[in-house]
Amino acid sequence: MRKKDFEKEQRVKEAVIKLILEEGFEGASISKIARAAGVSPATVYIYYDNKEQMLSSIYREYANSTYEYLMDRIRADMDGRQLVSSLVRGYYSYITDNSEIYRFVEQCSHCPTLSAQEYNDVCCAFDFFDCMKDRGVLRRYSNESLAAIIFSPVKAISTEYPAGGRRAEDLLDELIQIVSEAILM
Repeated sequence: MRKKDFEKEQRVKEAVIKLILEEGFEGASISKIARAAGVSPATVYIYYDNKEQMLSSIYREYANSTYEYLMDRIRADMDGRQLVSSLVRGYYSYITDNSEIYRFVEQCSHCPTLSAQEYNDVCCAFDFFDCMKDRGVLRRYSNESLAAIIFSPVKAISTEYPAGGRRAEDLLDELIQIVSEAILM
C-alpha cells in the first residue's frame, strides 16, 4: 500500500477547487483532477475512496477552516461590539484573502448532496452563539437569524468590494454599527 504524501494531497485539493470553480461538479472528473494535480488517478484514490467522498471531505475541511479562522480572532475579554467587529471584519478578510476557497465552499453549499451536511458544519458557530446568548452578550434570536444578520451582508460587501479600500471600510464600519444595535443585549 502506498503512503500518503502531504504535498500531493494538497495539490489534489487545489486541483479540485480549481476544476470545480472552472467546470462545475460534473466537469471535475477524477482523471482531470489527477492531471491538474500532476499525479496519477490511482494516487487520488490513496486519499479519497471516490469523487463524492473527496468533495465532501474537502468541502467540510474548508467550511470548518472558515469557522476556525473566525474563532482564532475571538478573545474572552471582548465586549459585544468588539465581538461583532471581529466577526464582521474577520469574515470579510477571510473571504477576500481566500477567495477561491470561499467560492468553492459557497458552490458546495448549494449542492444538494453536500448541503445536507451544512448544518453540521455550522453547529460549532451555533454553539458559539448559544454560549454568547448564555453570557448575556447576544439577544436570544435563532442561530440561523444571527448567522444571516452577521454574515450575509459581509458576503455582499466582499462581492462588491473584493479589494477593500475606503468604501469597503466605511461599509464594514456601518455594518458593525447596524449589527451591534440589532443583536447585542
